[in-house]
Amino acid sequence: MTKVDVTTMIRAKMREKTITWAAIAEAAGLSEVFVTSACLGMNSLLPDAAGKVVDFLDLPAEAAVVLSEYPTKDFPRTVPTDPCIYRWYEITGVFGEAFKELVQEKFGDGIMSAIDFDMEVNRVAHEKGDRVQVVMSGKFLPYKSW
Repeated sequence: MTKVDVTTMIRAKMREKTITWAAIAEAAGLSEVFVTSACLGMNSLLPDAAGKVVDFLDLPAEAAVVLSEYPTKDFPRTVPTDPCIYRWYEITGVFGEAFKELVQEKFGDGIMSAIDFDMEVNRVAHEKGDRVQVVMSGKFLPYKSW
């Protein structure tokens, strides 16, 4: 059983039972973004959380082992074509350099961690149409001199 197999099973159970990512995350006791990412194969869950997801979705026990395995984070090297994902690519292209400049101006020479990291996706009512609010928080990691 692979991570792709487990993701396929999770999506099937979600459709069958009309379960949301938020419900799965609540069952795991972790954040919605992190659990979704782990269920899609891009992060690993600790065994306890993996077991809770498997129990909640009524998946085979082996799925918990797979959810706990370390992923290989391999990204496509082409521009994404899915419009929702492409927007992230566009945001990085348009605002990436500004983000880098502002982080380094405020913190120094370094990067924002994607390991010691939190992210939330919220729906915010707005008079011109609902807004997607993304809140990211990552530990600052200064580059080291040696």
